[in-house]
Amino acid sequence: MPDRVASDWRERLRRRWLGRLTASLWAPLPQSRLFLLPTRFGLGWAGLVVLLVLFGINYQNNMAHALAFWLFALGVVVLLRTWRNLLGVRVALRLPQEVFAGNEARLGVSLEGKRSRTALVLHAGGASAQADLPEGRGETTLALPAPRRGVQSLPPLRIESRWPLGLVRVVAWLEPGGRLLVYPRPLDADEPLHRRAGAGLDASDFAGLRRAEPGDSPARLAWKQWSRTGVLAAKVFSVPPRQQLWLDYDACQGEAERRLSVLCARVLAHHQAGDRFGLRLPGLTLAQGEGARQRRLALEALAHFDPATASPEEGA
Repeated sequence: MPDRVASDWRERLRRRWLGRLTASLWAPLPQSRLFLLPTRFGLGWAGLVVLLVLFGINYQNNMAHALAFWLFALGVVVLLRTWRNLLGVRVALRLPQEVFAGNEARLGVSLEGKRSRTALVLHAGGASAQADLPEGRGETTLALPAPRRGVQSLPPLRIESRWPLGLVRVVAWLEPGGRLLVYPRPLDADEPLHRRAGAGLDASDFAGLRRAEPGDSPARLAWKQWSRTGVLAAKVFSVPPRQQLWLDYDACQGEAERRLSVLCARVLAHHQAGDRFGLRLPGLTLAQGEGARQRRLALEALAHFDPATASPEEGA
């Protein structure tokens, strides 16, 4: 219990700290959310300027004074250029359509500015990417790890610039505020999958003719009929009925996550085969259906499923 209290306290502190530092997506980065941090090279540069000033004072050397002031002025100009390289940049995120556990979530990042920008670097969740804005616009991709299924919060996004000389880095933090829905990792089990993609869906028996329509395949057109009657018709074939299946959590074996992975693989296989299927989970029954919507609903149900709702015997 104390560990949980400490964890909640750290989480509240982190959110409060991020709330004061982070900027909003879609809005231009303001001055108050840009932070200048020296680099090692910049600290060495500043130390060199100080040494040159001391050398010039000790030995009354005007060349040392001139070089020190020139390096200092150059450093100030570089600092301003680095700061302006990030000021006013707008960042937008594009979530991936679907992510499976064990793969990467490829997060699309769009950047805009009123002028060209150079060498902007983005970091999030251990992933990093670089983007240039040659005409005020640019795009890049962040590959975030997705090790587990379920709902995952997007990590804070850090954008920075060290251009042009790397004396300082200007940093801004962004809070995405979105969430990723990660589907279970598909797992082909030894249990029969009934039918693979395309099986049983090919045309078999000739069923008759109909008037040809634009877009009909030339192989389906009745050319002999056209030569005799002058009317272009298309051949119609009957298709075997689609399987109607139930994918049942209780019919699978193993731990809860393995069962969900097997069901995920079956959902993908039966959708590709064009089958009509339903899904039974402890506490949830998804009616039989087909098509992209049924596939999405089934995968979302598997991603949201809480193993605690299953009995201990089922999850064993």
